[in-house]
Amino acid sequence: MEQNIRFQSKIHVDLRDVDFTKKVKLSTLFSYFQDVASLASVELGYGIEQLESQFGVSWVLIRIRVEITRMPEWDEKITIETWPLEPKRIEFKRDYLVRDANGEIIIRAVSVWVLMDIHQRRLKRNDAIGIHYPSVIKERALEKKLGKLNGNGHLEKVYQKVIGYSDVDFNGHLNNSRYVDYAMDCFPIENHRQFEVKAIEVNFINEALPGDTITLFRDVSESRENKIYIEGQKGDSGSTVFKATVEISER
Repeated sequence: MEQNIRFQSKIHVDLRDVDFTKKVKLSTLFSYFQDVASLASVELGYGIEQLESQFGVSWVLIRIRVEITRMPEWDEKITIETWPLEPKRIEFKRDYLVRDANGEIIIRAVSVWVLMDIHQRRLKRNDAIGIHYPSVIKERALEKKLGKLNGNGHLEKVYQKVIGYSDVDFNGHLNNSRYVDYAMDCFPIENHRQFEVKAIEVNFINEALPGDTITLFRDVSESRENKIYIEGQKGDSGSTVFKATVEISER
């Protein structure tokens, strides 16, 4: 009965989805994942509107790792498959596979979500909602345990960004795909011409709201191993908003 909780969505890559290389922007890929997860949750009876109206809670992404064999290109047709793992007390894992038109897997991702009380902005445990899936899938898209990310203490300031209207989602806070844009903007366009992202892992730690100033830092101490650490902090408090590690290779 696995087909009851496996969900597939076919996507056509449009011009608005790609960057100057005519390949899907990393932030667009995150938006794909968010949209497909939302549709899959509706199918299971735990969609955004159902959870908000019945329990006053919403899904919030807290960790994700994406590994890329190749990024889809403009005018390509892809299929995204997703499925949830058995719910834990607090965390809800969801995996993804992206296939090309030939059925070849080109991207794999694993993610961790939580339920947040919309009004109190506090986490809610599974037993408060009672989420149960019709079957359990143990297969993983990646055999990776998502933990806390940390740099090596060599942070250098890159730039600052004020959160505006175009950055926020339906929850009223910074959308997870925009964090990815902010991370990618830590690299000049010349770097993007020379290198491509092969993997990214992100910890979403604190909410960012309209009017907040986010200061972006990076740690290039492991650049010889093709790994860059990025951190976003709130300008007023210095609290960490997100952390990310980006693994790159030459094009």
